[in-house]
Amino acid sequence: MIEALQYEFMRNALAAGLLVSIACGIIGTFVVLNRIVFISGGIAHAAYGGVGLGYFFGFSPVLGAAGFGLVAALGMGLVQRHTRQRADTLIGVLWAFGMAVGIILIDLSPGYKADLLSYLFGSILAVPTSDLWLMVILNLVIVTLVSMLYKELLALSFDETYATVANVPVGALSFVLIALIALTVVMMMRVVGLIMVIALLSIPAAIAGQFVRDMRAMMILASGFGMLFTTSGLWLSYRLNLTSGSTIILVSTLAFALSLLIRALIRRSATQRPQL
Repeated sequence: MIEALQYEFMRNALAAGLLVSIACGIIGTFVVLNRIVFISGGIAHAAYGGVGLGYFFGFSPVLGAAGFGLVAALGMGLVQRHTRQRADTLIGVLWAFGMAVGIILIDLSPGYKADLLSYLFGSILAVPTSDLWLMVILNLVIVTLVSMLYKELLALSFDETYATVANVPVGALSFVLIALIALTVVMMMRVVGLIMVIALLSIPAAIAGQFVRDMRAMMILASGFGMLFTTSGLWLSYRLNLTSGSTIILVSTLAFALSLLIRALIRRSATQRPQL
């Protein structure tokens, strides 16, 4: 890996992986604790509509994905909070609608779309320095908002009923969280792609949640796992000439399976320990 860092694109890729891991560790913790992984996947896929808008109207697909993703996220948040039945079906419809709009607009756009697949499957090796600065800004926004609203978000994540009784603005807070998920999805788009965003957003936090119960510790541990997975996946993809985004997700998935095994062994050891 050291020799690979002599290239600027590898340094940018490593920096992008580390920056994305911070956002994934923080926001992924809320995704796992609030059990909204499906909504996160819906936002990721719906954001492709914004990519299509960017191509069709000639502006940045990243900005398009951010705007469309935010609108889709708020729509899914409304569906989740105000629809008692079949919310998953309506979210699935929004998910499919966003993908369909993106594909059709790209079909209608003139010219050759050279980097189209990078938005679907990621292209961490092609992340420019300008995108790194955007990731830094988004991370600062996420860290600042979560720090300011930590107690309220903690109450919302563990006991929404208590949060409501304690006069926490649950509705507004839920929409803030959904918006942060949308921004994180856009940040991850260039690293692992919209198709695999849900894995990197949920797996590190899911692993951390097996070993710690404090939410702040879970965020830190999840961010650390994310950094480990992106770095090791990037190194393996470089050594074996594999697609970087897919390799990062494969490493994450294998680590999750290993964590389940370790957790099972710990529980088995605890139950077999002789009682004094």
